[in-house]
Amino acid sequence: MEENARYKRPESGINARFRNNDKQDIDNPAEFSHNVNGQKRGFRSFIKQNHGKNGQHKQGTDMIEHNVAINGIMVNAVYSEQSADGIFIPLLKQLTRLQRQKGRRILAMLAAPPGAGKTTLLTFLEKLSREREDIEAIQIIGMDGFHRRQEYLQSHYVLRDGKQVAMVDIKGAPVTFDLERLTSGVKKVAAGEACGWPVYDRLLHNPVEDAIHVDGNIILLEGNYLLLDEDGWRDLSASADYTIFIRAGEEFLRTRLIDRRMKTGVDEEKAIRFVDYSDMPNVRICLEKTKPADLQLAIDDSGNYHVTQWQLALPSN
Repeated sequence: MEENARYKRPESGINARFRNNDKQDIDNPAEFSHNVNGQKRGFRSFIKQNHGKNGQHKQGTDMIEHNVAINGIMVNAVYSEQSADGIFIPLLKQLTRLQRQKGRRILAMLAAPPGAGKTTLLTFLEKLSREREDIEAIQIIGMDGFHRRQEYLQSHYVLRDGKQVAMVDIKGAPVTFDLERLTSGVKKVAAGEACGWPVYDRLLHNPVEDAIHVDGNIILLEGNYLLLDEDGWRDLSASADYTIFIRAGEEFLRTRLIDRRMKTGVDEEKAIRFVDYSDMPNVRICLEKTKPADLQLAIDDSGNYHVTQWQLALPSN
């Protein structure tokens, strides 16, 4: 297909910029350098020059469509070629290099608030990784399969704003996940075990155990609270070889979440009420209580990605 062919042409388009004067492939963006008007520039200078101020992408770039079903909802995502070639492919190359240097499975964690499109992005990264011979194919998993069961949430209560509420009414909050089981699962994956992994079924409103068989060399785990800086949660990232966080504005996320809720057949008034009561508190938790990540991305109001921090992934063992 045409999209696949686009990534197979190393000397065309933006891909050509990721080669130095000796025509050597750049495996890691932190090591990237090139000449501009006779001056050698590093990767961060490249980002500023080609993506605009603060790493934001210039307008008019080619766009890549990515259509995928997420939790029964058809998502029609669009990513710029500059995001793919300037951020996502270098990230995948970096993870590939890290895995090969360590000689074992590596676990990368991607955390982001609700509505940031993390699940969709991971399916796109998985697709990219399987289209290139110079990148190790990644396997993606999520933390949503560790929701507590519906019957548990219906019969247990917590305090919110001084009132006792059923846990099912705030489903998706950190307290509604089985953190002990999630921690155990993460440790198994980080240890390199071939193991089962649960997924969340929105039709059943419950997890489905062992729906995925984890056996890849590079595992990319996504979830809202993987980098949450609260007791119990903050220990999760100790099992990660690399961490990623995506930030976006509250109103941008709120709009996305309302739209997503309406796509399930809920009318606008009910969607707004649900998002404001259930989703937005979780958005604020993620934005305000997340630990720093190795790679930090931000989504602007146009949906474009830009880099706010990129830490080199170095093998420790």
